[in-house]
Amino acid sequence: MFLSSGITEKGIARLLELSADAHIARRQSTSDSPAYHKLTGMISAYGKALTLLTALHQREEFYWIVGSPERPTFHPESVLALG
Repeated sequence: MFLSSGITEKGIARLLELSADAHIARRQSTSDSPAYHKLTGMISAYGKALTLLTALHQREEFYWIVGSPERPTFHPESVLALG
């Protein structure tokens, strides 16, 4: 296993917890309240962050499997090109 994998896995797990909490809180608020709209924005941001961390994790796994002698460098532009 590689060092940064644990970090990305912890980040993904934490974002999933935060997203779940935001979903629960949003269900408990009325749909026309400012809190509802704030939570909707938070959920969207969590989803985007999860997309980035998941792509990073998959890239790390790829380099691990291929056995690249160099550590992979993460470039956010490459993730944006995938979507």
